[in-house]
Amino acid sequence: MNQLIPIETIASKILVIRGIKIMLDNDLAELYGVETKRLTEAVKRNIKRFPPDFMFQLTNDEFKNLRSQFASSSWGGRRYPNGTSHE
Repeated sequence: MNQLIPIETIASKILVIRGIKIMLDNDLAELYGVETKRLTEAVKRNIKRFPPDFMFQLTNDEFKNLRSQFASSSWGGRRYPNGTSHE
């Protein structure tokens, strides 16, 4: 049986970017108990089921800013946009 996720856990994963409340794909996948890659594939396969503003790509500046916010934390998410590994 699935356990309920505490509201504090969900709330801690909500960020504000471009003035909109968002969740990173890896955090959403974790909440659903699936790999990020599988969540992304499912969304792309069924894109018509989602509202137009369901997802967007961060700009390089947004990603750098987000990355700097997590520099001293134990954040386990991607450190580079689109899975690349460069500085």
